[in-house]
Amino acid sequence: MTALDRPPSPPADRARQQELLDAAYRHCAAINARHGKSYHLATRLLTADRRPAVHALYAAARTADDLVDVPGADPAGDLADWSRALLVELEAGWSDDPVRLATVHTYRRHRIPVEHLVDFLAAMTSDLTVTGYADLDALDRYMWGSASVIGLQVLPVLGTARGVTREEAAPHAIALGEAFQLTNFLRDVGEDVDRGRVYLPADLMAAHGVTREQLAAKHHDARFRALMQEMVSVVRRRYDDAAPGTPMLAPESRDCVRAATALYGGILDEIVKADYRVLDRRVRVSRPRRLAVFARRLTAAQVARVRVTREKPNSRSSTGA
Repeated sequence: MTALDRPPSPPADRARQQELLDAAYRHCAAINARHGKSYHLATRLLTADRRPAVHALYAAARTADDLVDVPGADPAGDLADWSRALLVELEAGWSDDPVRLATVHTYRRHRIPVEHLVDFLAAMTSDLTVTGYADLDALDRYMWGSASVIGLQVLPVLGTARGVTREEAAPHAIALGEAFQLTNFLRDVGEDVDRGRVYLPADLMAAHGVTREQLAAKHHDARFRALMQEMVSVVRRRYDDAAPGTPMLAPESRDCVRAATALYGGILDEIVKADYRVLDRRVRVSRPRRLAVFARRLTAAQVARVRVTREKPNSRSSTGA
């Protein structure tokens, strides 16, 4: 066994353990606030016991993604080392790395299947060598690890309504994870092609007469606009598939998901308003619009928490476990 394979041991003092764990979750929240403003704003609608776990899952995904998208001298080795350390530490229950520590604690506390993590890490690894996808089916296979399992990871944290199992809610959580990622793909076409990757299905590109060279040249024309229009329709259907899942969640988690859906859906609206000009710019939901979405959902979230507290004063809603 190498040093990399030997996980660190937690401090013997339990107060020190808790101090390190709290700091790890704060570190993850800071990563979320810095890199995912819309997502972080939506998490503020969660109850305090759920919010840190969502920050941890975001930070883990962001860290692995950055090892690929903002690579060092050896991105494959760095990602492999980080992935192996996380899996070893997950089994042991402790890490000296703040992102991995919070992730380990979240996975163990919420009994998230380790297979979701394995599939996610495999998708990140594929980004090192795969530069495009033949069709939407091929893109969906990639998104199983990069997006679908993210929805499945978050589901146990959000919890399900009384009488609803995780299995019943899972297809909608998968669809929402895919909708969010497809939204990011459409927003980031220009940035991704600069990294040598294209997440637009090659067969749809060919049908519209759009080439990788055109994307790299940042050439916006009617052909690219028509391709993006079709892709926006594809993404909106994923949001439609996800919608029935929100009422299946624990009542005090629903407004977070509604806000996140409105904010990510707002990115699609901004893409359309910009005439699909995403090759040489990054469209954003404005801060006033983000705050307006948050404000609309805040009162409903507070009411839901009060109602749940009155109905179940000594326990929270079912986690579906």
